[in-house]
Amino acid sequence: MDLFTSQIDPQKNWLPKDGFVNYFGPIVNQEEADGYFQKFWDTIAWEQDVVHMFGKRIETKRKVAWYGDRPFEYTYSNSTKKALLWTPELLAIKNLTEKFTEETYNSCLLNLYHSGEEGMGWHCDDEKELRPNGAIASLSFGAERKFAFKHKESKEKVGLILDHGSLLVMRGTTQSNWLHRLPPTKLVKLPRINLTFRTVVGT
Repeated sequence: MDLFTSQIDPQKNWLPKDGFVNYFGPIVNQEEADGYFQKFWDTIAWEQDVVHMFGKRIETKRKVAWYGDRPFEYTYSNSTKKALLWTPELLAIKNLTEKFTEETYNSCLLNLYHSGEEGMGWHCDDEKELRPNGAIASLSFGAERKFAFKHKESKEKVGLILDHGSLLVMRGTTQSNWLHRLPPTKLVKLPRINLTFRTVVGT
């Protein structure tokens, strides 16, 4: 861990109001992060993401996967997915995430971005299946990428760089008041794998 990451304050709230975002920096060393990246690349059941918008079926370039305690169903962008059961590596990183965040999670949505040209538009994770105001923990492996927030009303923006092996957690009313996105960039040529641990309820 370098000088910068050793000075990261996980208690700092990166949002000026109406929510809580904490950034822990890398929670595993580089060798472990490299190992997790390769294992997830090789063993996760990746699929092209499919969204339905304006009556059209659209396949995104990024790939996704959905895992959990049991075969939860999860719907976003009018597309429903059924969770696969945890792999040993996912379960290990989930347990580590729960230790750092002092929260519990029962499912994980994974995204694979092949390069910086693949990103995610402005959105919030407020689907009806998710625990209201529940914590969502985001782990990043691979290329460093910018992550951005925008307040729904004031349009204030906040951005930070997510490091290889790092952990960010969104809590409280963040999803109600803020949008977030992964901006595309032609400057990043390497792939990134993102894990978002969350809690599905009512299933």
